[in-house]
Amino acid sequence: MDGVWSEIYSVLRAEFADVPDAGEATRILARLFMAVLLGGLIGYQREASGKAAGLRTHMLVALGSALFVLVPLQAGTPLADISRVLQGLIAGIGFLGAGAILKHSDEAHIQGLTTAASIWMVAAIGVAAGLGRDTTAVIATIFTLVILQVLQRWK
Repeated sequence: MDGVWSEIYSVLRAEFADVPDAGEATRILARLFMAVLLGGLIGYQREASGKAAGLRTHMLVALGSALFVLVPLQAGTPLADISRVLQGLIAGIGFLGAGAILKHSDEAHIQGLTTAASIWMVAAIGVAAGLGRDTTAVIATIFTLVILQVLQRWK
């Protein structure tokens, strides 16, 4: 029976070998937390404005985007090849954003464009966080919040 538990332990240890040390674990946690936090700030603003895509949606989009770039980096994918991941991510987020846009029978009334744009922006912020570009992600979040909150008053 001891051999079975030893084998189970070996398999589990191999499964979690993608995090070789505490430094790498901290890096992963920091990048994913940053994505969730920044996506949550934008999502909170959207939810407080009464929009359909709010806190959870924006947090999940940011987290997913960060994960899509973080995992290939962990696997040793060269940064130049991450561009293919980004192309797929951008196209996929475009479809998600398109689902937020509603065109009413009145030709001039289109709803959800800003929500779609905020989802797209949160994906970009998540990518920046996943790549470890925290300052860029924070600056982009500030700009996004200014655009959504301050410029809303001028429409």
